[in-house]
Amino acid sequence: MTETTEDAVLGGRLRLRQPATGYRAAIDPFLLAAAVEACPGDRVLDLGCGVGTAGLALLTRHPGCHVVGLELVEGHANLAGVNAVLNGLSGRFEPVVGDVAQSPFRGAVFDQVICNPPFHGAERGRPAAAPTKALATREDLAGLAQWLRSALHHLRPRGWITLIHRADRLDEVLALLRVGSGQLRITPLWPARGKPAKRVIVSARKGVAGPLTLGAGLVLHEANGHFTSRADAILRGGGALEP
Repeated sequence: MTETTEDAVLGGRLRLRQPATGYRAAIDPFLLAAAVEACPGDRVLDLGCGVGTAGLALLTRHPGCHVVGLELVEGHANLAGVNAVLNGLSGRFEPVVGDVAQSPFRGAVFDQVICNPPFHGAERGRPAAAPTKALATREDLAGLAQWLRSALHHLRPRGWITLIHRADRLDEVLALLRVGSGQLRITPLWPARGKPAKRVIVSARKGVAGPLTLGAGLVLHEANGHFTSRADAILRGGGALEP
């Protein structure tokens, strides 16, 4: 059995059991969840949900919605179910084992789709030593195009897709999302003041035309390495990320 830890996150609002080694939740899924505005009754699909971090974080802000998480690694999906129970959210979070490239949902559609796809292309560098971390951070047969096709396929017309990705792959993300969606919003995530953005959050609305907007973004760290007050309000206070 894989050794796990239980961690208090979002200032203690959420408890997460996750593998002690290999891929562990960093700040990206919390920033992704903070960028989503869901309405009561919304059905949200979390592609590649891992141990449920982003979906459960979203539910702490929007308890009236229902999240379905698709996860390739069965052990992670099982932990996502455990985490839902641990946080009293088992009735609103449903993990499903499956592959983004071969979706088990058939014709199902959702009001919103969120995802944190692997950041590295299959051709780049050496994969992580831990197999589960490699799957989470490096594309395999399901590349970025497959992730976004699957997301848009399961999104209802006028629904929102929201994802976090590397800033240096923003051109790929935008090119893929412009096919069948519009009203794109980009929120840069600056590691510190004066530093280039390494991450971006991108949202798009299916079947809706509209201009691309570039938000002010979020500076994550002060010069001393501590979170900025805005970042702290999101990552520890559970607040929303304004575009």
